[in-house]
Amino acid sequence: MGEDEDGLSEKNCQNKCRIALVENIPEGLNYSENAPFHLSLFQGWMNLLNMAQKSVDIVSSHWDLNHTHPSACQGQRLFEKLLQLTSQNIEIKLVSDVTADSKVLEALKLKGAEVTYMNMTAYNKGRLQSSFWIVDKQHVYIGSAGLDWQSLGQMKELGVIFYNCSCLVLDLQRIFALYSSLKFKSRVPQTWSKRLYGVYDNEKRLQLQLNETKSQAFVSNSPKLFCPKNRSFDIDAIYSVIDDAKQYVYIAVMDYLPISSTSTKRTYWPDLDGKIREALVLRSVKVRLLISFWKETDPLTFNFISSLKAICTEIANCSLKVKFFDLERENACATKEQKNHTFPKLNRNKYMVTDGAAYIGNFDWVGNDFTQNAGTGLVINQADVKTNRSIIKQLKDVFERDWYSPYAKTLQPTKQPNCSVLLKFKPPSDKSATHNTSAKEPWST
Repeated sequence: MGEDEDGLSEKNCQNKCRIALVENIPEGLNYSENAPFHLSLFQGWMNLLNMAQKSVDIVSSHWDLNHTHPSACQGQRLFEKLLQLTSQNIEIKLVSDVTADSKVLEALKLKGAEVTYMNMTAYNKGRLQSSFWIVDKQHVYIGSAGLDWQSLGQMKELGVIFYNCSCLVLDLQRIFALYSSLKFKSRVPQTWSKRLYGVYDNEKRLQLQLNETKSQAFVSNSPKLFCPKNRSFDIDAIYSVIDDAKQYVYIAVMDYLPISSTSTKRTYWPDLDGKIREALVLRSVKVRLLISFWKETDPLTFNFISSLKAICTEIANCSLKVKFFDLERENACATKEQKNHTFPKLNRNKYMVTDGAAYIGNFDWVGNDFTQNAGTGLVINQADVKTNRSIIKQLKDVFERDWYSPYAKTLQPTKQPNCSVLLKFKPPSDKSATHNTSAKEPWST
């Protein structure tokens, strides 16, 4: 098992790399003129494909690039570029969940692409949520977006691209190889090949230069079942970032729900929720949570948020603030006929940034994601985070741009139903985030 690493080793790989944030900002989402903007996700992906000379390896949870919606044109162009590469003797390897019914994958397979389907349901009763690219064993993308036309149109996505960073590839390639090794297998092997062991982890981090800034990095994996020797589990990677934080922890996710669910019961999943409480109470680290508000937001989310807020009651230097990022409030009370002709816009960012590190992953902070599903995370540490070259500073600026935007609102309890799917919000003032709520006051939905 394992993939050919083209002679790459820790001694000859490149560790002086360039890194860039990439975002998809949906049409109609307007920030102030001074707000930071970064390379578009579409342009970043196209740049990678235009650079490809030997190979393109992609893991994605979604493979839907064709649609009649006007915003689907970028997805179609990406699909056409992939088809073009298959005719240029460039090796294309694609990984998807076995449940994906994708005409895009079938078309690429007919043109010569190698497609691997992972049966996550059989392995761990889960599904594939990983999203990363490796191009020419030199360039890497990791982020929230899969190969889905909505990721390039309707959804707010965020990721990073590394250029000329084969030392990181050396490690990430082994996760891709682990996925490939499961082809045609109905269960995970009891022992993994040594060629699938991690190269770097939380104990032994990759030392590298990112945009001429001294940095450390490693990739993590989930579920724990997919962590051979020397591979950090995603939860442990997140712990390392929070534990290293001295001043603040900013978290941006689509969903926050410390619950693990089965077909018969739901249980409290304390791993990340407990780590936040520890940072707040025992170390006085300032925590901000930016969560998406959408039609699938579980009502229990608001209970857990209230519980987190309550823990800071009458504790000096305990600071927790929470906002909900809502891109669809203006359409919440639209008629059924109106909704049938539109697609929802949603913030699907999945990252955390502190005063010295960042974690970018494939999961929302929901119990089942980490315990059952396949995903990959990236941790970056930097000592100097004050310069504009620092990817940590850039990510913090993105978080604060969203936090202070008119789309981020502090939730307010109300007894007056406004609309069947609309929450009542306070004005976007930072001071209102500390509002205490009574347990008897229901959240309007």
